[in-house]
Amino acid sequence: MDPCPFVRLTVGHLALKFPVAAKPARAAVHPSSSPCFCKIKLKNLPVQTAVVSYIPPENSTFPDATSQAPVATFHLTKADLDRLTGKSSLFSTSKTPQLKISVYSGRGGATCGLSSGRLLGTISVPLDLVAAESKAAVFHNGWISMGKETKKAAQFHLDVRAEPDPRFVFQFDGSPECSPQVFQIRGNTRQPVFTCKFSLRAADRNQRCRSLPLEASCSGARGWLSSFGSERERPGKERKGWSITVHDLSGSPVAVASMVTPFVASPGSDRVSRSNPGCWLILRPGDGTLKPWGRLEAWRERGSADGLGYRFELIPDSASSGIVLAESNLSCSKGGKFVIDLNGNGSNASTPKSTATSPSCSPRSSSDFGYGLWPYCMYRGFVMSATVEGEGGSGKKAGAPPLVEVGVQQVSCTEDAAAFVALSAALDLSMDACRLFSQKLRKELCPPPPQDMLF
Repeated sequence: MDPCPFVRLTVGHLALKFPVAAKPARAAVHPSSSPCFCKIKLKNLPVQTAVVSYIPPENSTFPDATSQAPVATFHLTKADLDRLTGKSSLFSTSKTPQLKISVYSGRGGATCGLSSGRLLGTISVPLDLVAAESKAAVFHNGWISMGKETKKAAQFHLDVRAEPDPRFVFQFDGSPECSPQVFQIRGNTRQPVFTCKFSLRAADRNQRCRSLPLEASCSGARGWLSSFGSERERPGKERKGWSITVHDLSGSPVAVASMVTPFVASPGSDRVSRSNPGCWLILRPGDGTLKPWGRLEAWRERGSADGLGYRFELIPDSASSGIVLAESNLSCSKGGKFVIDLNGNGSNASTPKSTATSPSCSPRSSSDFGYGLWPYCMYRGFVMSATVEGEGGSGKKAGAPPLVEVGVQQVSCTEDAAAFVALSAALDLSMDACRLFSQKLRKELCPPPPQDMLF
């Protein structure tokens, strides 16, 4: 499999200081009285916002620079690079894109549609992104004058660098519940690499336990049969038995996403609550059998946001508890992008409000917050991203299937890629599983009626 070229552009180590001879009004800029922030813009890509720390004028270096995580990250595809450098047009000449940073005093945000900060100055950093396609590049690292080059000019510290970040790109040929093929995408080339098989289990409790012996060891499995309603009430109050199996081109199963804890409406409501989420187990081959690799919980958030909450954790072989790699939410109406990024900043230029955020030092463990389990986690850097279609848009009807990106360093065999594809399918199906119970599901997700009802 050949990866697609990507470039990862990061901005970090932001700080602001004023000269000793500055006017009192400027000297008042201090984090305790007048915090600062900046807006980071790269041509037509979405603007990202970050807090700027204040440094006393007597300090000439940025403290603890090596321990600071990036505050903004742009993931640039080949098409993005061509647009930024002018290669996408036959009539355009090669040009050097500029990263523009506007620094403001005050708190970030907007009031009545107007920016709440006062502009202090702007900075532009030229980017040689063509060179960054093949090797890492540092465009700026240190202090820069904000305004005219004088002794009284304010100084702004930043670190801007880029590095190649190739990824494998996969796309479903339809919604996961329609048992689609999965293609690898590289430029204009689409090559089939997997097939998916969606199924609905209508087994009773005993059959369920025999078919999924791994449930007993999964911490997400709960005694939901005894704790929720009667047999007669369950069909309209829960969604269960969904699974999707990913096969390679030879027909061998290489990953499975199985719903091990049903999505149950909380008492007195028609939604899956955070306190009782549904759960998927992601399995992949190991030692001649399918073994747990990851666990995905999902629920419906309350409030005006009305989002799909999720929590994904890795299940290491040598650890008793999982390592949380992603925990965030997506818009139920618009969808978004699920991201696992372990570089200390989970932001993504295309979907800044829908990404997963991971700690800068290590993922958080469900038992000890990851400090003892981090050596067992083999994932570094950008791990994966997957698009998730919202229930309010026309994407499901218009055929906007999930698009999955996986970092090259995360894939050493077919099973590695298949596990991420299965995780993407589980997340996409969770949008339907967390749909309000007052709303109907599509027919592909509904179990067939009992045989005695057909006559």
